[in-house]
Amino acid sequence: MLERPELLSPAGDTEALHYAIAYGADAVYLGAKSCGMRSGAKNFDNDQLCAGVRFAHSLGRKVYLTLNTVPTNEEMDTLPELVKSCADAGVDAFILADLGVLRTVKAIAPKVAVHFSTQAGIVNYAAATAAYEMGASRVVLARELSLEDIAVLRAKTPKELELEAFVHGAMCVSFSGRCLLSTYLTGRDSNRGQCAQPCRWQWDIRPSGTQQAPFTLCEGNSADAEPLAADWDSAYLMSADDLCTAPFINALCDAGIDSLKIEGRAKSFYYTASVTAAYRRALDAFMADPSGYLCPEQTLTELTRTSHRRYSTGFYLGRDGARQNQRASSYMREWDVMATVDNWDEGVALCTQRGKIFVGDILEVLTPGGEVFETEVTWLTDDQGEAIEATPHAMMNFHLPIAQEVPPMSILRRKIAGEGTPATVEAKAAEGKSCD
Repeated sequence: MLERPELLSPAGDTEALHYAIAYGADAVYLGAKSCGMRSGAKNFDNDQLCAGVRFAHSLGRKVYLTLNTVPTNEEMDTLPELVKSCADAGVDAFILADLGVLRTVKAIAPKVAVHFSTQAGIVNYAAATAAYEMGASRVVLARELSLEDIAVLRAKTPKELELEAFVHGAMCVSFSGRCLLSTYLTGRDSNRGQCAQPCRWQWDIRPSGTQQAPFTLCEGNSADAEPLAADWDSAYLMSADDLCTAPFINALCDAGIDSLKIEGRAKSFYYTASVTAAYRRALDAFMADPSGYLCPEQTLTELTRTSHRRYSTGFYLGRDGARQNQRASSYMREWDVMATVDNWDEGVALCTQRGKIFVGDILEVLTPGGEVFETEVTWLTDDQGEAIEATPHAMMNFHLPIAQEVPPMSILRRKIAGEGTPATVEAKAAEGKSCD
């Protein structure tokens, strides 16, 4: 067990890695160009991996590398070379699910720690102990476990075995991601990092015994469908709500979780920064007063600033908390990233454009320390010092006034016009209810 809970953040690319660490992650997990469960992320080539590990280690942070797909025979032939290069880069652990990968890692890089992935589907103390006996120093628990399940597992496993669990982000409709739906429908194998997410599609339901198939994919409601209920004829039957545990991370830590894992290697640097900042504040609040933890209001507010589906408590507080919003599958998105801060000097910030800013805009500033405040754009200049009315060019450098000192890597964002007040992730999540 770790002396204090670890905050583990996703890094889909080098930029996300830097922002994860700047915003409070104790460790990051990332993928190489093959054998990881997020082929849609940019991932890391060998040079990027070496640089990323050096950067993280220089700040006392760790890097875990995912090798958690189900490799083919052909991929197993090239795996030793990949394992050796990643071990030489200095990664702190390999995250894996396949016994053949485990055998290869132990043969090629015996000194690198092994973490059993959530893809391994560990749901009981016997499986966790078996993983430990095979050489794992940590297991990433299946997301289907309750807090009670985790507490029992913790009590009946070696104290040296670390337990990791997902605390925030997208959920999979299938047990531990073991799904063949994408393969059948699109030819993209979810077990090899290529999921097309058909569980997020709208499904049209027809009663069995008709001429049509019982389940038919559709873009919208089909006119000839015979509804099974009076008020609807199609739904997002398999689109799981997003997980949010910030209101009860004390209960997760008390149950024995050593590492709190944020999902999202395919998401943006901004998502990584914002959610990491939110959970960093929450985890620090827990560490300051474990018995009297109350989720900081700033954390709840920050978790409305990134795009997300409806929040739920997953399976941690019982199966009722994992119920799905069958009426929608889309993300809630109420804020846009407008710029990142490169430097600040005497009230003027040098920024890189991420969205079009206009003179007169009211922006919100998020700093790596998690502080948030508003600033008004009273003027803008380009990188040559010429006055401009807007920042129309992608990634252009420009200056704007910010009276309060801000460190590099601060983020400027703007409320999307026409949207209502963002919903707050209320403490009702701790009661097992969905958070809108």
